[in-house]
Parts: sequence; structure tokens; C-alpha cells
Amino acid sequence: MKVSQFPDRIIEIDQEQYLYFGGTAYLGLSVHKEFQQLVLKNILRWGTTYGSSRNANVKVTAYDDGEAFLAQHIKAESAVTVSSGMLAGKMVIEELNKETDCYFHFPNAHPAIKAHDSLPFFEAGKINPRLFNPKPERITILTDAVPSYQTKAVDLLVLKEIPKHKEVTLLIDESHSLGILGKNGCGIYSEINLPIKRKIMVSSLGKAFGLTGGVIASDEAFITQIKKLDTFISAAGMNPAFVQTLAQAAEIYPIQHQKLVKNLEYLDSKLIKNENIKFDKTYPLIYIEIESITEILKANKIIIANFRYQENAKDINRIVVTANHLKEDLDKLVNILNACNSK
Repeated sequence: MKVSQFPDRIIEIDQEQYLYFGGTAYLGLSVHKEFQQLVLKNILRWGTTYGSSRNANVKVTAYDDGEAFLAQHIKAESAVTVSSGMLAGKMVIEELNKETDCYFHFPNAHPAIKAHDSLPFFEAGKINPRLFNPKPERITILTDAVPSYQTKAVDLLVLKEIPKHKEVTLLIDESHSLGILGKNGCGIYSEINLPIKRKIMVSSLGKAFGLTGGVIASDEAFITQIKKLDTFISAAGMNPAFVQTLAQAAEIYPIQHQKLVKNLEYLDSKLIKNENIKFDKTYPLIYIEIESITEILKANKIIIANFRYQENAKDINRIVVTANHLKEDLDKLVNILNACNSK
């Protein structure tokens, strides 16, 4: 189905209106009037794009402002923006290839952080025995903050079981947790306190934060390494109008985050949960395992996300709750889900 305007809580298809519970605009910023005005103001200041290298002799201050905000918000020593979350992940892998002897990935890690010859962290439900061999080496663990089909942050305490002769770097993709989990939506990076060499966070900014771009956050030394990559130097940066908006919208994010939190708490108080409905009140996704649920909801004028995320994977039926949904939207959704769930 195709639409001719941004699908917020209402989507129009064939001149009919439906409630929309899809997409990734978790904080509802894409249609937030004050947020839009900031974007427009900054486009008038910085233009529609800036196709120069970040290492050129002329530098724009928008990057300083936006990246300082992101580092503070994420609670990292340093942060740098790039043009997309996918590029953020690929740049980090490119740099880590120089200092990693072996990669291990958690299940369903996003393609942005996939590495060549990476091994599964778990085998038959247990930690890969390869991690316990006596060989001292540098390993990098790859994971999403919230893996696909899950509604809770990944449990990283298992990393404590890795023996000390393995030097561990953790790369975590927070595209679906930044702006959602943590205090005021800071994500989970700051909560990771493990005996490891380094932690690195990458994320898309085009989801909760409502702006096309990506971010890499870590210690200052690693971010300095990223800025020396040929890929970073030769690529144009994130749109400076968008980066400037990040800093100027600092007061909007926690307000929208609180609206989202209240919607999730309300939903949790009404929704019947069981093995067919996977939901946690801290996270704005509901995964549904009810036959023909997309058709049932559509017949009741509700559209949800239904797609195949990766080749050879099963279809996802995913309900997305945003800060912009109203109580009456949630009531209608819950009444249908509870009725289907009780059959």
C-alpha cells in the first residue's frame, strides 16, 4: 500500500482513514510542529545539504553543537554524526577490523553491524566454547540493544563469563532503544558497566529522533580514530541543519518521551498478555502471533507493520506505539487484541 503523506497516528489509504500502528517514529517528532519549525529554521540557516568533507578547511559549527548534545544525552565521552545509521555501523566495523582477532554476534544482529566471519555468541543455548579456549586474543561482540522479535533490552551480564585473557570490545546498535529506553530516552549505553576494554554505540537518528542521520558514541580516543578513516573523510556528513536541530530540540525530547511512557503504561493496564502477544511496558513494540491478525485489524480500520525484515526470515507482525497515539486509539487496538486473544 502506498500513501501520499507522512503516516502519523492516522494513515489514509484509498481515501479512507485508518489508525496507524507502524513505522519507527517512536517520539512522534516527524509531525511535531515545534520540531518541524526548528528544522525549517535551520534549513534556512544551513541550507538543504552540505556536500563537503568534514575535514575540509571550512568547518560548520552545527556539528559541534549537535555532537556535544548527543554525547551528553547518551552519556558518552564523545560522539560523531554520519549520514545514516547503516554507515555508522559499517564505519565502526571498518575500524574494528584493524584491532579484532575474532568477532562474535548475538542472535538477529542488524546488518549494519555484521562482520565477515563473525561467529555466533551462543551455540545450543550456551556461550560458544570458542570463547573459552586458552588463546589470548582481541574479540569484538556485536549485538542490538533490543534484538528483533524482542521487547526487552539484551542481557549483557553473560559477558562477565568470558575469561580475562580475552580482550573484549562491545559494539551495540541502539537504533531501536535510543530515545526510548533509559532516563529521558538516553538508551542503554551508559548502563553497561562490564569488565571490558571498550564499549561502542551506533544508532540511526531517523527513528525516535526524527532526523536522517546516524551517530557513533564511545570514548574520545575511539571517536578520534573514526574521524581519521578515509570513509569518514571522503564522505559528506549528516545534514548540518539536522545536526543543529538535535541540539536545539533538547527540551522537546524528554517531553515526547514522557508521552510515550504514559501511553505504554496505559496500554499495559489494559492489554491481556500471553504467548500470542509479546509486550513489555517499557518498550513501544508489540509482536503478535495471532493468525490473520493483520487482516482482522485492517477490517477494523487499523494498519500495523507487516513485512519480512531479512531474506528467508518469517514475516513480522509488529504493532508500534508512539508518543502521538491517543487513549481512544489505544482503547480500540486493545479491545480487538483482547477479543482475538480470548478465542
